[in-house]
Amino acid sequence: MDIKFRSFTAPFTASGRSSIVPEPPWHYAGWLINVAIHFDISNSAALVPPALGRLTGNGCIHFADWQATTDGRELIDPVYAQYRETIVITEIERPNGDRFNFCPFIWVDQDVALIRGLLQGWPKKTGSTYITRSLPLEHLAAAPLKKGSRLGATLCVKDRRLIEAAVTLSGEPGKPYGFMANRTIGTVAWPDLLKPNLYPELTWVLPDIQGKVCSDLHDAEATITVLDHPVEELCLLGEVQAERASIGWLGITVAGTLPLPAQRQ
Repeated sequence: MDIKFRSFTAPFTASGRSSIVPEPPWHYAGWLINVAIHFDISNSAALVPPALGRLTGNGCIHFADWQATTDGRELIDPVYAQYRETIVITEIERPNGDRFNFCPFIWVDQDVALIRGLLQGWPKKTGSTYITRSLPLEHLAAAPLKKGSRLGATLCVKDRRLIEAAVTLSGEPGKPYGFMANRTIGTVAWPDLLKPNLYPELTWVLPDIQGKVCSDLHDAEATITVLDHPVEELCLLGEVQAERASIGWLGITVAGTLPLPAQRQ
């Protein structure tokens, strides 16, 4: 009997029910603290392949509390929908002068989100993100969206604290930063263990984002600290300085990826 297997990712079974990730479209909605940063560019070639471009020194670190679904079924079994992540976004200038975003590092706490990200070219690893939520209550514990409210976010990787951030709301409208403001190039690459002596060839793609919706953003002052780590290479950004921050909600749908367009002359 010829049985067609319907798994988009492993495990591969005839039904595809136990697949880690179903096929797109994938729908995301989340609460984000976005810290605009400035950093050292002297290690640009160690983070960004020179053929792709060079660091400009501007970027953003996003702390996100996400909820995701395919057709809505995950929302009634939220262990499959909810996750948190920390996303490091760097602005790059392509050889022809075009500006894009590039993600050298990202950490997430769910296998579903990790595999979805790798398929899109986001270099996801496992990490533990905690982020203050703002709740619609006039109460100290609710961190209401008003001038003077303070919120924070942290990232730990392999039980070691890597990033700490704190923001204080100014009461003014905020700006989009990072991947909320410009397209982000992803890097897709998978090794072939039939040829273990060869490194994978890199393919650069853009996310096919549709149906983007964003709440009002709230401006904030920010501080950020990057700590030493025995493995993670965030230190390649040198001293990271917070410029400004914004907080709010974002919703997007990812239909797949698109090829990186040829550079304009």
